[in-house]
Amino acid sequence: MARQRYPLNALRAFEAAGRHGRMARAAEELNVTHSAISRQVQQLEDLLGVALFEGPKNALRLTDAGRTLLSGLTSAFDQIDMSVRMVADSEDGPLDVSCLGTLTMRWLIPRLHRFQETHSSIDVRLTASDNPVDFARDGFDVAIRVGNDPWPDGCALVPLFNEQVGLVVAPALWKQAGENPANIPALHTKTRLFAWTAWLERSGIHIEPTAGTEYEHFYFMLEAATAGLGMCIAPWPLVSDDIRAGRLLAPFGFTDSGQHYVALRRARQHRKSLLFCEWLQREAERYVAESKPSEY
Repeated sequence: MARQRYPLNALRAFEAAGRHGRMARAAEELNVTHSAISRQVQQLEDLLGVALFEGPKNALRLTDAGRTLLSGLTSAFDQIDMSVRMVADSEDGPLDVSCLGTLTMRWLIPRLHRFQETHSSIDVRLTASDNPVDFARDGFDVAIRVGNDPWPDGCALVPLFNEQVGLVVAPALWKQAGENPANIPALHTKTRLFAWTAWLERSGIHIEPTAGTEYEHFYFMLEAATAGLGMCIAPWPLVSDDIRAGRLLAPFGFTDSGQHYVALRRARQHRKSLLFCEWLQREAERYVAESKPSEY
């Protein structure tokens, strides 16, 4: 069945106006005049035989028909945008990166300015996620994760660094507890339910962690530890700055967790993804060379 042809410019004008709620904002986005947006929307309404907006010109609102059409058009234009970016091989434009939330805040963002200095035309858009990677389903270009083999099919693997974890605690709380972990609440996070068990097995340290608060997010748990609410198990990349600054200490040092930080990208050769992953690998090598968790 042949698809009916509709005026693409009019559909784009309406979608932008409906999404922004103002024709002036739509005109700015599409780089046309306000009157051009108004004419395109009117043309679309005449073609469809329904009103898409109602109310005075300075307070337009979508009709029921407008809301229905907007929902479908926004999804369609998003899909078109994602499909084009998946095949385009350019050094310009957006690059969608999915990364573990706390690693994004404590490791990636503080270094990202170095990538932007040399690749200012690439707009790195960050999304915090620790969900399993599925490039066939998700719209991002690169995913940074921690774990082990096997990694998902259909992606290229860029090793970054091994993970080392240790018990961290605020110095004042450690002193107050007489440097005895049995006197300190053990903090937990839902994103790593077995962190304590795994660390105890690998470190060979024999302590009995007391019951403590469980936090929804890893970042909340680290903030609680820094505030002196308890001790927790944390990876070196997420606490190295706090330890160097004296906000946290690691009385038993750090040990390999058996997991690895990696960057995953679509297997297809994509120039922006390649540039970003090459930069990530250099940053990881630099980080490993400068970072010595065994010294703390």
